[in-house]
Formats: sequence, structure tokens, C-alpha cells
Amino acid sequence: MQVRKIILGSVTALALVAAAPAPASADWTFSPFIGSTFNGELNDVDLNQSTQNKLSWGGSLMWMGEGIAGFEVDFGYTPDFFFSDNDHDVDFIGDGNVTTFMVNAVIGVPIGGDRGAGIRPYGTVGLGLVRQRVDEVIDVFDADRNSLGFNVGGGIMGMFTDNVGIRGDLRWFRQFSNNSDGLDDLDFDLSGLSFWRGTVGVTFRFGS
Repeated sequence: MQVRKIILGSVTALALVAAAPAPASADWTFSPFIGSTFNGELNDVDLNQSTQNKLSWGGSLMWMGEGIAGFEVDFGYTPDFFFSDNDHDVDFIGDGNVTTFMVNAVIGVPIGGDRGAGIRPYGTVGLGLVRQRVDEVIDVFDADRNSLGFNVGGGIMGMFTDNVGIRGDLRWFRQFSNNSDGLDDLDFDLSGLSFWRGTVGVTFRFGS
């Protein structure tokens, strides 16, 4: 029931933040984004072109308080994560996607203030769900796995007005390892998955 624990923990964290009294200058930002994944590894084995420059999209909801600390919920989806046209790569056939849902702590310094034009460099780290789905792996079997993972990274938000800006983000995702029965049982263990994701997107700010 690992997935239920992850979801329950994420919902609890959201409820605690929502219930906390917000300072007068607190901000919510919503940032839909698009980007790509790169430098993917599986059990510390380079996946070559199978995970290189694959389209990824999603969104981030971030809350920043009066100071420099905040909270973020990040959702990302890469529909063709494991697919490759290169015959030298692992032969993934069918749908091979990765979904991430992370709850993160954020540290960001507003340069130029909390209102109007300005920039905010930030760093983020957190835990959440990493889900992979690979159909017909090597034409033998399917792999469908939900696992606990973490991410760490950072970026910068640039605001043009009180409410609209842009955001660039770079972060690294990694799963916590699970026990595996080994290759003798034809268990294609995805527990060692890691990859980088770079994104850009529009940011909408809502102040309280």
C-alpha cells in the first residue's frame, strides 16, 4: 500500500499548508510547463537515447510566504520516456511513460520585491510518487510500477507584472530502491530509475 501512503502524506501536507494562517504578503503561483527529460539511468545503467530529449509537460502550484520559505506541488508527465528509434538501445515497444507527483519544500529569494516586476531564484527538494508504465518490454512482458521517489533542483521565476511572468526549472528525479528478485525470474526492475528534467513555462501569481 505504498502508493496510498504517498498520496495520504501529500494530501496531509497540502491540508496543513492550506490551514496555516497566511501572511499578508503570501503568494500562490501556478506554472504550467513544457520541457524534456535527459540523462536517464536504470539501476545505474545509462539508457542512452531511450530517455534523451523526450517531451515532458505538467504544472506546478507553489506557495511562498512572507520570507524566503515556501511549498510546492509538482506534477510531470513524459509520454514516450522509454521509446527509442535507435537499434542499439534497449528495445522498448509500445507505451513507455513516466509520471511524477512531488511535494516539495522551496527556498526562494525575491529580488525586486514581492510585487510588480522582479525575479526569484529558488531551490527545491521533496518526496513523492514516481510511476512508470512500459508495455511489452522486450516483447516478453509488461512493467507497471508505482514507487516512492525524490527530486532536487532549482530555477528562476521572472515576473513582468504583479500577476504574469515566466519560469525556468531544472531538477533531478530518483526512485528509492526496492527489492528485486533478479534477472533469473525475468523481473525487469525499474526501481533504480533516475533522470533529469528541464522545463520552461508561464507563471501566474495570485497574492493574498
